[in-house]
Amino acid sequence: MEKQYAKYGYIFITPFFLVFLIFSIYPIFYTLYLSFTDYNGFVDPIWIGLKNYKLVFGDAKFWKALTNTIRIWGVNIVLQLGLAFILVMIFSDLKYRIKGLKVFRIVFYLPNLIAAASVALIFVKLLNKDYGVVNTLLFRFNLITKTIPWLEKSMLAQLSVSNIQTWMWFGNSFILFMAAIQAVNKETIESAVIDGAGRLAIMRHIKLPLIKPILIYVAITGLIGGLQLFDIPLLITDGYGAPEGGLNTVILYLFNHAFKYGNFGYAAAIAYVLFVFILLISIIFLIIVNRSNIKEYLSLRRARKEAKVNG
Repeated sequence: MEKQYAKYGYIFITPFFLVFLIFSIYPIFYTLYLSFTDYNGFVDPIWIGLKNYKLVFGDAKFWKALTNTIRIWGVNIVLQLGLAFILVMIFSDLKYRIKGLKVFRIVFYLPNLIAAASVALIFVKLLNKDYGVVNTLLFRFNLITKTIPWLEKSMLAQLSVSNIQTWMWFGNSFILFMAAIQAVNKETIESAVIDGAGRLAIMRHIKLPLIKPILIYVAITGLIGGLQLFDIPLLITDGYGAPEGGLNTVILYLFNHAFKYGNFGYAAAIAYVLFVFILLISIIFLIIVNRSNIKEYLSLRRARKEAKVNG
């Protein structure tokens, strides 16, 4: 009887798997196939083997785009995680006991709900060199003597985008960190306070080790999302990464090759090179973070082998 009802379960989940195969799995493998072809979107793909990958590794513009992406992501992830962590320390401190956490959660997370197009439009107006609100306020408080070209110089534009990304995403990191810390046994923290442990000691030796899985998750997802940065640089520039190519990220470079230059094969190769790069960085990061566990596992495995040999 149970087997008969199980058949109906498979029927109900079939639509999901069909949609998943068509819109997720199939594009992955088709993109891999296109990376080995010369394809402009109109004629049949022509198989050219590894030529696209050779071109990618020898493309100075691709490496410049990757460098831009890493710079923007690097500043963003430090600010994003740092700000979220500081706020978590404040809101989880038993001595402060700040009320209205739900309101702050909504306020911090709200930028994440605003469409990227709206965010880009807002910050283009705020950071405008001549009539932007930021320069106007800095002038009002006599902090600057001449306008700052936030979006007209490469380094300033990268810093601006990093800060925009931080504003958009730190709320998400804050909520995840806060949820992890609230799951920590309060009696443990109270005992540490009674024993005379300071805020930094409690954070370092109690809270941080317990929220380590969430911290790793946020860091990895931040890496994946940051290296796929596309929407903000596209919307606040001319679409090609101006100024001075400083906002030409890898995905923007890929997008232009595919949909503006009609070079889909080369764009597919860029996508897979970026995929391998993100995969390698993620693996290295996980190894560094979990090095103590890895060492412990290897030592146990070595001890078992020695025990078998001696036994």
